[in-house]
Amino acid sequence: MDNIISLPVTAWTTALSALLFLALTWAVIAKRRRLGIVLGDGDDRATTKRIRGQANAAEQIPITLIVLAMAELYGAPMWELAIAAALFLLGRAMHGAYFAFHGLHWRLRAYGMLATLVAQAVLIALLLVALSF
Repeated sequence: MDNIISLPVTAWTTALSALLFLALTWAVIAKRRRLGIVLGDGDDRATTKRIRGQANAAEQIPITLIVLAMAELYGAPMWELAIAAALFLLGRAMHGAYFAFHGLHWRLRAYGMLATLVAQAVLIALLLVALSF
């Protein structure tokens, strides 16, 4: 147990990202079950939307967690990592909500993606700075 590497910001971000991904997955499953769709979207636009929301999370979350973990391992300031991680989670939640719930304004998606991208850029910058020392 003495050799455990502590990455608390990454651990919390991973746990909360996993909960968000679980919620998005459940939204897809629930929609498919309601419509009797076994595979794919059944040519239903709302189901397609939910599937894309889940897929976007699957595309964005892993690389962000890797960059976050590397930045934390290389000694980037914890408070800066925590702020960037919080912005990332907020962005993912906003983006995911647009895809999971019918009737939400498209701006939620746009601002959610903007928050995601800004957080990713900050994490990349923090990693590069940490690597240079």
